[in-house]
This record gives sequence, structure tokens and C-alpha cells, in this order.
Amino acid sequence: MAEAALRTVTTTAYEPVADPEVQVSRVPAPEVLVDDDFIAAGGHPTHVHTFHQFLYVPLGRIVVTALGRDHELSPSVALWIPAGVPHSARFDPDSLVVAETFEPDLHRLPYSEVTSVNVSDAQRQLLLSRMRSSEVTEEDPAVFAVLCSGHRDVLPLPRPTGRAAATVAGELMRNPGDPRTASEWAESLYTSSTSLRRAFRAETGLAFSEWRTRLRLNHSLHLLAAGHMVSTVAARVGFVSTNGYILAFRRYFGETPGAYVKRSASRTAA
Repeated sequence: MAEAALRTVTTTAYEPVADPEVQVSRVPAPEVLVDDDFIAAGGHPTHVHTFHQFLYVPLGRIVVTALGRDHELSPSVALWIPAGVPHSARFDPDSLVVAETFEPDLHRLPYSEVTSVNVSDAQRQLLLSRMRSSEVTEEDPAVFAVLCSGHRDVLPLPRPTGRAAATVAGELMRNPGDPRTASEWAESLYTSSTSLRRAFRAETGLAFSEWRTRLRLNHSLHLLAAGHMVSTVAARVGFVSTNGYILAFRRYFGETPGAYVKRSASRTAA
């Protein structure tokens, strides 16, 4: 769990990719001025690392900005930052940040750009145990493998923390096809639909319907990978129609499920 001092650097005009022998041109980045004196409790300015970094926030929230895009981290959403990518961060006052670092020469990262990943129970337990341990092994291939084990295309899905919203989230994660509306969920939990919807928005940053759609689409990726037909997948994850599933999939992933399956197959073959 190495921590490296920040330094003054000039970023190079390339986009880091998984294959170290391939570099993709981009608009040259400006000079990135970073020094330890600039680090504050609320975050730090733009800097780069020579190593891959996995950021996890077991407590609180932070926002990492990289290449003009914000990535919000929470106890259920972590972030991979490939070596060489300029980024900055803003911390909540009560945030606890865990950073795992890996040398690019020893570990080939499956992501070519900054990527949000949903933290599994196994990953969470591993990270927390390493926090508590006094004998942490640096550059552990097994740790790297576990942290890279999630599905590479999933949508970020923060988990709610309040009793009502967390109960609904847990049930939907076990059965994404559950057709109950927010009103029906609220009635079963003896609360109002307004309170439940507000809880989802406040605790995840997403409306209930948006959160449920993301969950269903994420679950559908695993079913597609297992070889199920698109119509079967749509029904199993709770979409009323196959067309509705295809439209939602295209809106979030930029392609149809069929096109995604073909691209995934070719990527695996390569």
C-alpha cells in the first residue's frame, strides 16, 4: 500500500493503454505543478503517478477529476487510475482513503483509462484486512488479481446506507427482476414513497428508477456473457419488453446488446 510523494512533472501527449507497447495520441496536456506543500486535508491538485493506483473510500466520499471528467468514490464505488494519467481529488472532511499501487512493468491493467468499479464484498474484505494488517505485502499479484476481477463494463452503482433504501437495494441486488414500484416497496417498509425516493437520491446521487435501471443493466452483462439470448436477459432482469431493454442498453453503453456481445467476443479472442 505504497504512498509516493507528489512532484512537479510535465505530462506527455499520450493516452495510457493496457498494452504498454501501444500509445494513442491526444492533445498535449499542460504542465502539472505538484508539490507536497499543496496537499491539504480537502484534497490535492493535479498530479500524475508512475504506477497504477486503485483508490477505495471505506468512509465518506471523494471526487477524483481526470481528463475533464469527475468520478465520485464511495464505500461501494472505487477507482482505477492508470499510470501517467493527470488527476486531482477533493475529499469530504470525514473521508478515509485507501490506495493500493502497482508497478506497470509488473502488472498489466485491463483498463486504458480512469475507470470506476463497483466494490464486491470480497474486494472490500481484502482491502479492509490490509488496512488492519501490520505485514502488508507490496506489489502482491494476488491482490492485483482480486482488484481486477470485477466486470470491466459495469456502470458505477453506489449503495444506499439508510435502513429503508438499503433494504430495497439489497432485495433488488438479489433479484433485479423484482417488478415492485417505489410506492410498493415503501408500503412494505411502512414508509412513504417520497421518503424512499429522497433516500435513494441523497444516499446514492441517483433517482430510484435510475439506480434500478443501472443495477438491471449491470446484471444483464453477466447473463449476456453466459450466452443467454437478449430476449431472455431482458425478461430476467426485469424489463417489460425486449425493445425497452435494448433502448436502455444503447443509452448507457452506446451500442445494442447484440453488438456488445460480438465486440466482447472479439476482445476475448484477441
